[in-house]
Amino acid sequence: MAGARSPQGATGIGGAKGNSRDNGTGRMSGSVRAVGRALHFPVTGTARGIRKATHAHGAGESGLGKLIELHAVNGAGDVMITVALASTVFFSVPTDEARGRVALYLGITMAPFTVLAPVIGPLLDRLPHGRRAAMAAAMLARALLALILSSAVVTGSIQLYPAALGVLVASKAYGVVRSAVVPRLLPPKFSLVRANSRVTLGGLLATGIAAPVGAGLQALGPRYPLYGAFAIFVAGMFLSFSLPPKVDSAKGEDTALLAADEEHLHGPHRKSLKRPGLRTVGTAVTHTLAANASLRCLSGFLIFFLAFLLREHPLSGQTAAVSLGIVAVSAGVGNALGTAVGAALRNRAPEIIVVTVMAFVLGAAITAAIFFGAFLVACLTAVAGFAQALAKLSLDALIQRDVPELVRTSAFARSETLLQVAWVLGGGIGIALPLNGTLGLSVAAAIVAAGWLTTVRGLLAAARHGGSARARVA
Repeated sequence: MAGARSPQGATGIGGAKGNSRDNGTGRMSGSVRAVGRALHFPVTGTARGIRKATHAHGAGESGLGKLIELHAVNGAGDVMITVALASTVFFSVPTDEARGRVALYLGITMAPFTVLAPVIGPLLDRLPHGRRAAMAAAMLARALLALILSSAVVTGSIQLYPAALGVLVASKAYGVVRSAVVPRLLPPKFSLVRANSRVTLGGLLATGIAAPVGAGLQALGPRYPLYGAFAIFVAGMFLSFSLPPKVDSAKGEDTALLAADEEHLHGPHRKSLKRPGLRTVGTAVTHTLAANASLRCLSGFLIFFLAFLLREHPLSGQTAAVSLGIVAVSAGVGNALGTAVGAALRNRAPEIIVVTVMAFVLGAAITAAIFFGAFLVACLTAVAGFAQALAKLSLDALIQRDVPELVRTSAFARSETLLQVAWVLGGGIGIALPLNGTLGLSVAAAIVAAGWLTTVRGLLAAARHGGSARARVA
């Protein structure tokens, strides 16, 4: 009995010891896994949260979520380049020399762009099956140009300016294609304004996250933000090809022709059918574009005028850097809020949205000019950012709604060109103007008033008639 019990006891004791060792090893491996999960969760949890937000309300199924993520990558890369160029062109030299450098930058980058940009749209119109490749090429071009800029910002060589031009052109080419792609990725019951705002908001959030990262890299050296931009744009190049294949579909081009002249769709007459003209879309697009041009002109003016004004005359009790930061944050918050409001609005009357926000920014500019002060300057930049975001979303929605597919990319390219020219014009006025706050904001109010008064009647008339007339082939 005892002998029988002894082996059982030995086995039991041995088993207990074995289990003890196993349990110890299990507890250790479990602890390691727990630590690994704890360290891994901030990354995976954040990624899952971002994916859940970008793919909500059917955006994941339609492919819009992928476009939102791609635009976020685009915004992060652009802000890295902006941080590097701002420190080189503006902050590193005295005010008078900075004015000359900024004017040279605007002139060199803008003069060729006005010639090149009208070519981008028609070229991309003829590449309906290559939109993903076009966006990938724009990303790759900026990645390579970031490497060129990384040496130029250190040596101060003249190649800084043509490389910056290349970045600008590639960025605009991406933006043109991205705007033309949005209608193909609309989830069910999604308005164009809402879809555009979600894409834009993704870019703004990424910009807000990347800006301090870029500033931290800038502290290590002027070339490090450009290395970051290179890595980001390479990732964007691969992400471009993750968009759904329907982005490259040519579906829609024949629809524009059918609406114009169904009997010429087949047979020998098809080749003689004229392409729709951009001036056949009614007045809503043209008036909204003019209104946006005045707001973009205001944006360029405020950026450069306030940059130099606050550099020489900071806000009361603040340094120049803090004053510029307050204005920049106010503009960014206003822009983000305008984009968020756009996401909540339904695409019923973009024309009314434009008229309303322009009236608000005009009132803010007049008030800031009369009672010039730190608080009102911050309020003006916030309202201007809010108005510009909503007005641009409305313009994109109208182009996507009213311009036929055959020339839609050209329409986006031409509108981007006009808005860029308006921004440079405003910036040039801001650089040339004496550094007087009341005078400067009076000019700002005049810019908005000119745009609002010349477009308000046309926009209200277009809204009363239910939007622009649909395009017709001549």
